[in-house]
Amino acid sequence: MCEQCKKPYYITTAIAYTSGKPHIGNTYEIVLTDAIARYKRAQGYDVFFQTGTDEHGIKIEEKAREAGVTPKQFVDEVAQTIKANFDLMNTSYDYFVRTTDEYHEKQVQKIFKKLYEQGDIYKSTYEGLYCTPCESFWTESQLVDGKCPDCGREVKKASEEAYFFKMQKYADRLIRHIEEHPEFIQPESRKNEMLNNFLKPGLQDLCVSRTSFTWGVPVDFDDKHVVYVWIDALSNYITSLGFDADGHHGERYLKYWPADVHIIGKDILRFHTIYWPIMLMALNEPLPKQVFGHPWLLVGDGKMSKSKGNAIYAEELVHYFGVDAVRYFVLHEMPFAQDGVITWDLIVERINSDLANILGNLVSRTLSMVNKYQGGEIRYPKVMEAVDEELIALVLATPKRVAGKMEELRIGDAIDEIFTLLRRSNKYIDETQPWVLGKDETKRDRLATVLYHLLESIRFAAVLLESFMPNSAQTILDELGTQKRDLSSLNQFGELECDHKVCEKPQILFARIDTEAFQKQLESDHAKMMTQEAKKEAKLKETQPQETKEEISFADFAKLDLRIGTILSCEKHPKADRLLVEQIDLGNGDVRQIVSGIAAHYEPQELVGRRVVVVANLKSTKLRGIESQGMILCAANEDDSQLDLITITKAMANGTQVS
Repeated sequence: MCEQCKKPYYITTAIAYTSGKPHIGNTYEIVLTDAIARYKRAQGYDVFFQTGTDEHGIKIEEKAREAGVTPKQFVDEVAQTIKANFDLMNTSYDYFVRTTDEYHEKQVQKIFKKLYEQGDIYKSTYEGLYCTPCESFWTESQLVDGKCPDCGREVKKASEEAYFFKMQKYADRLIRHIEEHPEFIQPESRKNEMLNNFLKPGLQDLCVSRTSFTWGVPVDFDDKHVVYVWIDALSNYITSLGFDADGHHGERYLKYWPADVHIIGKDILRFHTIYWPIMLMALNEPLPKQVFGHPWLLVGDGKMSKSKGNAIYAEELVHYFGVDAVRYFVLHEMPFAQDGVITWDLIVERINSDLANILGNLVSRTLSMVNKYQGGEIRYPKVMEAVDEELIALVLATPKRVAGKMEELRIGDAIDEIFTLLRRSNKYIDETQPWVLGKDETKRDRLATVLYHLLESIRFAAVLLESFMPNSAQTILDELGTQKRDLSSLNQFGELECDHKVCEKPQILFARIDTEAFQKQLESDHAKMMTQEAKKEAKLKETQPQETKEEISFADFAKLDLRIGTILSCEKHPKADRLLVEQIDLGNGDVRQIVSGIAAHYEPQELVGRRVVVVANLKSTKLRGIESQGMILCAANEDDSQLDLITITKAMANGTQVS
């Protein structure tokens, strides 16, 4: 297809927040988007694939202050780290936008002013509970255990002058758009959530400026204010294309907007399917065609988090397994609508079963047999038998099946279709037994036919795998010695060129991993790393004096009634994943029900029988609908990534006072 005839296709990731290094759960998004972008290019689309970084806000300002650098210096360094992470994973983005880019900042100011002048933005005062890490305001009823419902950290009361966006003005129009365009929000369950939980109950006006920090895009007509995250961050999708709020749009904007799909995490779906479309409506610009809210990649059964200490990073995975194995795992293991799971054991299992046994073994066996029986030469005399027709039918059906899954953004299912073909090809070897044919001189043409069918099946699979595992796919096609590498070459069976030789010594694509040896190596490496981190932390603490709280009198301390109690039972809170509900015996028939925010650190069964210290005279309260009649004491580090219950080891009666 000529370049001028190609249909444009614009795809984006959410822009990564520059608060620190992304873990594999964050990195998954750009690998997913890259797979879609590569496949669309292979189909003949003129793809523009954008990613980038979100670089403003109070959290950045505070982190820069802690690091002793300017906010710009801080984000420059982190943006480079994020970009290097994306490059490590062999992602083929066309543009990396930063919200500190000069053109972006100027357009944000113009967008803000335009919305203000046309009456969509007004000035008022905001009062609420603010979570700095999430940069979100919450009401008292939305808090969990008095803390942010998203990240579990402390919130602070905030009251400040701010500008607000009139969300409700466009709500009915957005509801109609979503209902008339069922493909707009995917998966389907996400659409229902946005309609029923946010839009139909009624939208509150959105806070779009702040005065409590300065690291942001200044409101050019009111210099006390900086533009708050949503207008700044979300508008990157159009400013990077050359959108101009005055209407003098660049060529790229006119060519690629509206976006074909925004790929984002499910946790920011509200911003992209409510705030962003309403902003575009107010600007009188077309809405993106689709927003896909992908699920999370969990560690075991918990959300990956740096503060929990359970984050796994791309560079560590690549160090052990290589780029394509990591790409395969995260793309294949993530379901369409439910959260996926990553563990070290599961990665090793998938590499051994899928990549080494099914893919690598098929390529290795086939090329070895072509070299052994035919001197490496590819021949196709077409001596056919009934068993061949089934294989050929599947080979020809696979590209169509992959195309159907990719159209629905079911990436893991698309990969499954390719591996169904690979499994069938391995079975074909067992059915045709080339090693037996090789012993019979009269079966030479039949053997050549069987080997050609295997080589052509591998070619089909490799061309289809290029979007997901680009380096491995190219290696396989190189070893076949073929120039037929495009999706268009998969329309008929038999395109693999004959009368040339395959690679004489094919490389091992994916070696089997000894599970036990790998586990020992991993434990050893992690122990060394933890030792190094502990030394760094200790050295840092030597130069930073510990903060102490305000002094209290003995009379203040004497007000606390601390007692020893035994945990009789413990179960998970039915409405809050981070809470546990314990029944604790304080002696003399006093059994207390206490709700604790420690589920990230303890399984319920671990706590039964533990003898703990209870604040017995703490005022009773309800946490997510369940009464809590006290508090158990524990020690925790600053970010709650480590926590340990205060326990009693000597035989002392329940109810004994602690003083």
